[in-house]
Amino acid sequence: MKRTFRNILLTLSAVALMAGLSWAETLKVGVQAPITGSYANEGQGIEDSVRLLAAQINAEGGVMGRQIEVIPCDDQGTAMAAAICAKDLVNKGVAMVIGSYTSTCAEAAQKTYFNAGVLQTSDGTADGLTEHGYWTFLRNSFPNSAEAVFAANYMVNVKAYKNIAIVSDFSSYATGLAEAVVAETKKAGGNVVTYAKIKADSQNFTPVLTNIKSKRPDVIFFAGYYSDGGQLRAQQVALGIKADFIGGDANDNPDFAKLAGSAAKGAFIINVPTPEMLPYDVAKDFLKNYKATYGKLPPSIWTLMNADGMRAIIYGMEQTKSFDNKKVADFLMSMEKPLPGITGPLQFAKDGNRIGSSYMTFEIQADNSYKVVHAQ
Repeated sequence: MKRTFRNILLTLSAVALMAGLSWAETLKVGVQAPITGSYANEGQGIEDSVRLLAAQINAEGGVMGRQIEVIPCDDQGTAMAAAICAKDLVNKGVAMVIGSYTSTCAEAAQKTYFNAGVLQTSDGTADGLTEHGYWTFLRNSFPNSAEAVFAANYMVNVKAYKNIAIVSDFSSYATGLAEAVVAETKKAGGNVVTYAKIKADSQNFTPVLTNIKSKRPDVIFFAGYYSDGGQLRAQQVALGIKADFIGGDANDNPDFAKLAGSAAKGAFIINVPTPEMLPYDVAKDFLKNYKATYGKLPPSIWTLMNADGMRAIIYGMEQTKSFDNKKVADFLMSMEKPLPGITGPLQFAKDGNRIGSSYMTFEIQADNSYKVVHAQ
């Protein structure tokens, strides 16, 4: 009988090894990101960063003995696909989800993760993401409200623009940022001559820009994404609109300059410091390893924000010595000392918002490099 039982175990072990399985339980980490579609390079950057961190952590023994298993899901940058991804990742037993890149997709998945008790960390900046009361959500970037204060001060008090045009698409992120910038600009004494909206991915923005031209703005502030921002800037210049162009943080992507072409020169971008400007050792090491692994640098700061979100959750697990997500969330939202992050000190408020922010205004040069022209 003992020999028979032993033979069964040996047979099962052999089958498991042949199938590439392990008896040890893994820590499943989901990646919800736009791996295809308009924001594909951002989504691919997020997935690459998660896989790099997972490989590094696994090489050191994993998380409290568990090896990390990365499970990606492509939300294509759409709310419908994001909702499907959330259900799929929960059904696959993930403990945490990194993503998504857009606020719209992050919000479409939030409730599903909350109901399942799955931790979610996203770079989504829409203020509404932390207003639902979901203890499962941790923002790894900074909210629209913080950027709006900086942008309004820069346009009204630093540049002293007399007439300001605001443009957004209809997404949660862009609408939230644009409305916050309008409010903060008026509060600072600025004159908003128009607030216009474009349809994302429509490519032809001539009707909207023609109307804006009639308002004679000194500046156009665009609160949408780089995939539209680059084309908007190019068409603005082609129509002879002499106004400066300022893109919000989601325009901070190499493809903005590619889409804008020669019109990219002289455009401004507002965001937190770019990856190569980060003065932290952990950032320098991560960037070095990322380039060595993938042969290129991350597409933007958002890759690093999401990597930090993953690092924070794992840090919480190790500090609490627990895989209980509620304990981990409670710990992270009450840390007295910040975790040294790739993108700076990581600390969270009770509502899941990241604490602290530091913005800069960059001017795009002829070679598409950035020059810091204002910091706060």
